[in-house]
Amino acid sequence: MKNDTAQYKTGMVMIPDISGFTDFVINTNMFIGKYITESLLKSIIDSNTLSLEVSEIEGDAILFYKYHKIPSFGTTLTQIEVMYNNFRREISRLSLQLSMEIPLSLKIIVHYGPFTKYKIGRFEKLYGAPVVEAHKMLKNHIAKFPPYALFSDAFLKANFEQPAKATIEYDTCDNCMYLPEIGYIHYL
Repeated sequence: MKNDTAQYKTGMVMIPDISGFTDFVINTNMFIGKYITESLLKSIIDSNTLSLEVSEIEGDAILFYKYHKIPSFGTTLTQIEVMYNNFRREISRLSLQLSMEIPLSLKIIVHYGPFTKYKIGRFEKLYGAPVVEAHKMLKNHIAKFPPYALFSDAFLKANFEQPAKATIEYDTCDNCMYLPEIGYIHYL
């Protein structure tokens, strides 16, 4: 086995995930549900102003990533707002077009750390602790009602000139949770 540590890069992982998807799939006509899902996922991908790479589409979620120069916290917030606003507009458009209520919302996870890729056949997958941790963040218990965005402590600390002060206000915040494997998760 050759040593591929040079292929590990530090970067950002962002996962926009559609909330309410399981019930939606179970309770919606398959062809209508497929059409709505495709339209909503396309609205998220088309909203990618940061030129994030798409690793994969995982049913109701898109795994985006970016190596090296990660966007600032402010720019990332703007990206999230664009994704959310376009998602909401698409929900409204589809609701009118199909004359139905679409009970879906969006949650977005942002994390940071070292990860790499591996390839099997034509499939390329991300690999590393930050990828697993970002998926764990999706299963949180602090954010009860979407829409919301969760930022890991690692992402916030990578974004501020004085990392020690970057999250000090969150140590006692009501909208935060500490996960031992990840650190603080910040809810916006």
